Amino acid sequence: MPTLGLTTTEANARRAQGQGNNAKIKESRSYLDIVLSNLFNFINSILFALGLTLLLLGRSGDAVATSGLVLINVVVGVFQEARAKQTLDRIALLARPKVNVRRDSAEQQLDPSEIVLGDVIHTNAGDQIVVDGKVIASANARMDIDESLLTGESDLVVKRGGDPVYSGSFCVSGSAYYEATKVGGESLANQITAGARQFRTIKTPLQREIELVLRVLMLVVAQLGLLFTISNIIFEVSLVESLQIAAIIAGLVPNGLILMTTVAYAMGAVRMAGKGALVQQANAIESLSNVNVLCLDKTGTLTANRIYLKDIFPIHIGKGELKKLLGDYAANLSSQNRTSEAIAESCKGEKQIVKQEAAFSSARKWSGLMFADAGYVLGAPEILRQATLLNQDQEKYIEERAAQGLRVLLFAGVAAPTPLLDSQDQPQLPATLTPLGLVSFGDELRPEAKETLAGFIHAGVRLKIISGDNPQTVAALAQQAGLGDDIKLVSGLELDQLSDDDFKRAANEATIFGRITPQQKERLVKALRDAGNYVAMIGDGVNDVLSLKQAQLGIAMQSGSQAARGVADIILLGDSFAALLPAVREGQRIVNGMQDIIRLFLSRTAYVTFLILYTGIVGAHFPFAPKQNSLAAFITVGLPTFWLAVWARPGQHQRNLLRSVLHFILPASFTIALAAFGVYLFYWLAIPDEELAITAARTAMQIVVILCGLLLIVFVEPPLPALAGGDDYSGDWRPTLLAIFTLIALVVSMSVEPFRNSFDLVALTWVDYLFIVFVVGMWAGGVMLIWRKKVLFRFLNIEI
Repeated sequence: MPTLGLTTTEANARRAQGQGNNAKIKESRSYLDIVLSNLFNFINSILFALGLTLLLLGRSGDAVATSGLVLINVVVGVFQEARAKQTLDRIALLARPKVNVRRDSAEQQLDPSEIVLGDVIHTNAGDQIVVDGKVIASANARMDIDESLLTGESDLVVKRGGDPVYSGSFCVSGSAYYEATKVGGESLANQITAGARQFRTIKTPLQREIELVLRVLMLVVAQLGLLFTISNIIFEVSLVESLQIAAIIAGLVPNGLILMTTVAYAMGAVRMAGKGALVQQANAIESLSNVNVLCLDKTGTLTANRIYLKDIFPIHIGKGELKKLLGDYAANLSSQNRTSEAIAESCKGEKQIVKQEAAFSSARKWSGLMFADAGYVLGAPEILRQATLLNQDQEKYIEERAAQGLRVLLFAGVAAPTPLLDSQDQPQLPATLTPLGLVSFGDELRPEAKETLAGFIHAGVRLKIISGDNPQTVAALAQQAGLGDDIKLVSGLELDQLSDDDFKRAANEATIFGRITPQQKERLVKALRDAGNYVAMIGDGVNDVLSLKQAQLGIAMQSGSQAARGVADIILLGDSFAALLPAVREGQRIVNGMQDIIRLFLSRTAYVTFLILYTGIVGAHFPFAPKQNSLAAFITVGLPTFWLAVWARPGQHQRNLLRSVLHFILPASFTIALAAFGVYLFYWLAIPDEELAITAARTAMQIVVILCGLLLIVFVEPPLPALAGGDDYSGDWRPTLLAIFTLIALVVSMSVEPFRNSFDLVALTWVDYLFIVFVVGMWAGGVMLIWRKKVLFRFLNIEI
């Protein structure tokens, strides 16, 4: 019996003395992190600095215009993320690791934050080490620990009595008690989940596209900023006007793209939380929509993980004796798993003195016990055949049960005193075994598995079932799940004989992989990734951790091991496959919404840049005032992009950013710039009074830009086939109604003189407005023609 542990009174006293593990495990970003990340990024910091300088120079209106839109974006982003945090943190409590702590001479399941210094913690296979400690010496105290998250080394480390264990590692096999020696800030426990995810931060295609866009635009803005700085020095432009120009140029970098990505991810995570999926990595839902290869484990993932003993096949002994030996074997294992629990339920056993134990490992695929007078081994027949032979009837039994989807294990005897551990305390399979019986186990498919897998197949996703079980058993279950009869099988033993090239070929061509070790599973996922696939891995056991980390997207079951949940990007609450297909659709929604948002942001950035260049080339005044620019930006991208993210619809999406730039963005921005510049030039040249001419030209140009920007909202989500050209027909009237209501609000506001004056706009005549509407109408017809005829593609001689 291990140390009894603390009493509740002792634990409370130690907590009062500050010896508790009080630093709680972090489920998501803190509110302070959310505010700071939204408030202070590179572009925001520049705009805030420019706004502050303008304020100090007495230009409060320009200061508000320079920083006001940024603050609105920050408020929206903080609000959305805070709502998402509250929802996800409540649900994340369901997936927090629990620990078995001995209190008052009994084991209790506690939250890691309730541990105090000196607590005795019981750890089994799959459990995380949540605080630093020391293994308590006992006869069966032995654990194989994976410390890869701490050291980067994947080799298992054996821990026995007196050995230290560290938080951030996890138990792969075996079982032991350890005493907490470091808690709270002195321990690494509160970095388990964060450390696991930092180890495998993977950017999605959408994130890489946005990052590329921002980098390119920052180069453009840097060049423009340098040129205008030189120009302002040469022509002695005032400090106030120079700051106004700098603010507008800095605003060309659409930092709102990052904000809207964050908002889209947060809304997607909240939606999926209500459908049974806890998102641990912000981009995970969008990542799922990119998956074209889905790898999944069988036991506990494809099946319901409710194993039962189907039947037994005695060899050389009677059925009753075999049941008794199996019962004794299961009753004396120090670390229980689903298999031993199924045996214990059907075969009653008695406690005995255990001299040696080789704990089960998915890499070895066998376990063993040595009693005083004899020893026994239970494992995969393919592995134990190295030490024993089976006759034709026994081989036939294995084949028939495997074809039925049953899992078959061989139970064999070991003559005393044959050791089960070598001189390094590592398990070693005895050279000679005596077969005593075959044991078959049944497992049932998850109810929703067939429909979910059919949905992935229909979507063109290739499925790979990777398991430690017999390939024939896995294939039988796969066929029950609807994978068809033409699937190709490969075993782990066969993979070991292949060259690297043949291994990669087998990974790509085969569907069923049986008798696979955790290292082979990781290698298979890597081979699929190296072949250019976007790979998701679903697993629940400690043997899945390596492959979960290797995949672009890791998905774990809620009932799975703490280690698997710790490294997963998504946790399926209630172990339900039913959340996966809605998650794919949610990912498509995010991507489709962000593609529309990217089009609007880049179109505006491009036509503003063109207008700045056009006016600079002809020697005209700078075409924008900060207030006017902020108004136009809010109306054409600030407000609509938020709602486009909310209203985005699922469906297949195009992932080619270059095509989107050539087809939609360049024609739209180039023609808007030409139309707006023509109007600007007309009023600048037509009005004799220079100051009035500049104000009127800027006003007319801003109205053109705003009207064209509102029409772009309609064009990215065409409600009618007649309006489709830049994008596919959607039938969604909501973006169009938003544009109409925004236009009505703008018309009403423009009729109010204080509103016009606050944005440095002037009243125009009805003739002027009709002229502007005519220009915008001509632009709409022209750009629609360019889109439909794919003029730019033809001009550049690019295949359509």
